[in-house]
Amino acid sequence: PAAGLLFVGAVVAGILLTRAVALAAPDQPLPYSHKVHAEAGVQCLFCHTGALRSDVAGLPSVQKCIGCHTLISAEEESIQVLTGYWERSEPIPWVRVQPQPDFVFFSHQPHLGAGLTCEACHGDVGRMTVARPVARMDMGWCLDCHLQQPSEKVARLADCLACHK
Repeated sequence: PAAGLLFVGAVVAGILLTRAVALAAPDQPLPYSHKVHAEAGVQCLFCHTGALRSDVAGLPSVQKCIGCHTLISAEEESIQVLTGYWERSEPIPWVRVQPQPDFVFFSHQPHLGAGLTCEACHGDVGRMTVARPVARMDMGWCLDCHLQQPSEKVARLADCLACHK
């Protein structure tokens, strides 16, 4: 009995710890506030340009950032770090907030085309000073949504090849 309780406790602790790690914000090379940019009127697709036209939403390039920040807040320390990347012709080594395993195929295109907003999956990023996952985007999470779609789409969306190429 004690061994069984210990095992159950270990499993529960493992689930809670992996969930916490999955929802932790990764360290980024530059401090970046989605909130500040959203309040300035910058739309998600301005920086994440690939979401509508490719499989990957993409992360903003140093060129994209410096295009505004040669004039806006240029004296701030974080913008000076950004300027350093620009002057060295180095890409900003952004860390993905929602990385997916290599065996998962995901494209933002059909999701945006179906009318989903960025907030539907990523939460209210426009209010986040630090971008962090709001859900653990694992297979169960995706299937929960896919199975709630109109019946004529469920068979296609629940097929393994919809997400695993």
